[in-house]
Amino acid sequence: MVPAADGLGFFSLVFLAALLITRGPMCSTLLTASLYIFLCLFRYPPVPASRAKQVLRPAGKQVGSRGVSVIAHRGGAHDAPENTLAAIRKANENGATGVELDVEFTADGVSVLMHDDTVDRTTNGTGHLSQMSYSDLLKLDAAAKHRLGDSFHGEKVPTLQDAILECLKHHLIIYFDVKGHADEAVAALKMMYEKYPVLYNTSIVCSFEPKIIYKMRQADSMVVTALTHRPWSLSHWGDGTPHILLDWSHHNILWNFCGVSAFLMQKNFISQDYVRFWAARDVEVVSWTVLGINYITDSLLEDCDPHY
Repeated sequence: MVPAADGLGFFSLVFLAALLITRGPMCSTLLTASLYIFLCLFRYPPVPASRAKQVLRPAGKQVGSRGVSVIAHRGGAHDAPENTLAAIRKANENGATGVELDVEFTADGVSVLMHDDTVDRTTNGTGHLSQMSYSDLLKLDAAAKHRLGDSFHGEKVPTLQDAILECLKHHLIIYFDVKGHADEAVAALKMMYEKYPVLYNTSIVCSFEPKIIYKMRQADSMVVTALTHRPWSLSHWGDGTPHILLDWSHHNILWNFCGVSAFLMQKNFISQDYVRFWAARDVEVVSWTVLGINYITDSLLEDCDPHY
């Protein structure tokens, strides 16, 4: 069922909106009740809290006196070339709890690690990833544009599977970040979970897009998931005008509909009240980049400008 604290406000709003449009209390009641039944029938409950805790607060892998999880953003993009096996190894060497990795696809459907939809920013190549085969991608140097590129010369863009195996070898928690290609990403991740069942207790699938998280839970309801959010992104229209309803729905309906176990929020928008808001709903807040709670960071060695 939808939690009363969130559901009551939402359905009251739906009822009032329907009442203004239809001018009939009976129609408004029927519309509100239909929506309530729809949400109850098609929502996914979150995974058991005990298993979500294994991923979000793994025993023996937390850092500092507060026992927080420190996740290397894109493998730790400041300390090594982002989204590479070298970055994963460096994150482990620097004491990370886990790594956040971006999932993308080549023209021939190979799942790889890449944040952008082009290779221009991080490699010595140019062009859209969706127009390159994996064999083309292997010809590029993934360290070419990194500040420490000379130390990692010749590093390749890894496949999703190779990255997973490297993480498992070092017992690192994995935050899979999916920004698009919902059907392909869900299928690829589902295959990885089936092939490596240990991922159920050592990884989480995250996305800015609720539809991706919903499809992931639909494909495999045992996967731990999280919604990622930043108020200036999905909660604004293209011209920067605030989209209040979308921002509100993320915090009051969509998280519950998808059954997420965590909410990833940019650190500038997190307060004690915000953390308490989610704690009351048994949802863990993960900050990016640093705030004294579980956080995602670009470097475990020094302060650096964030990689957005």
